[in-house]
Amino acid sequence: MESILLQQKNHMAAVTINRADAMNAFNYDTLCELEEVVDALRLNPDVRVVVFKGAGSKAFSVGADLKERKTLTEQQVRRNVYKIGEVFSAVEKLPQPTIAAMNGYAFGGGMELALSCDFRIAVEEAVMGLTETSLGIIPGAGGTQRLPRLIGEAKALELILTAKRLTAEEALHYGVVTKVCSREEFEKTIADFADSMLANGPIALQQAKYAIKNGMNADLNTGLQIERKAYEITIPTEDRVEALLAFSEKRKPVFKGR
Repeated sequence: MESILLQQKNHMAAVTINRADAMNAFNYDTLCELEEVVDALRLNPDVRVVVFKGAGSKAFSVGADLKERKTLTEQQVRRNVYKIGEVFSAVEKLPQPTIAAMNGYAFGGGMELALSCDFRIAVEEAVMGLTETSLGIIPGAGGTQRLPRLIGEAKALELILTAKRLTAEEALHYGVVTKVCSREEFEKTIADFADSMLANGPIALQQAKYAIKNGMNADLNTGLQIERKAYEITIPTEDRVEALLAFSEKRKPVFKGR
């Protein structure tokens, strides 16, 4: 693969959009490569946290590759819109916790990829937004659905209908991003945040994420049933027994994801 890089270290996978010369924009081939990587991560029990990055220092991703888009037929545009929506939904459905490392510009589809992740950490210089209405279109990879679920309907309407570009601090104020830090502290902030999750039981992480994600789209009683079923999956695990043993021995547990 050329457009998507995958690295793994200490149970954390880093997925990098490797098109710095194009501000990490998504053309069709890049989307297909990203889909393949995400599908592989879903089935990798050794990966417990996934970080999505953009190559270089200027952009996380500026969204669709408009140079490619100008050459496409209407049918090919529909193909691309369908593909990007499906790929970002696959990102959202990853069982592992996910972090968008927003190192610069994040517009359109780039912002929608970030919204597909569980957490967003941005450098102070980052600028982001769902700016599609300024191009005569609308967010088409989940932005109109995920943003209001994250920050509320009124704020999402404001940001999308005005095509507002947010600074990192504004995004933090709106509740769009989880953390903002200096570029010098960026990698450490991401690593520390990932480590705070990696210290916990990997099966528990996945089941807690599953319960929250699925429970949010259900009524309370159904959500409580989802939670109970998710909890039951953790009961017969070796990790649960190890945690109890470690507590009695006054040491940190060593989780194996079993």
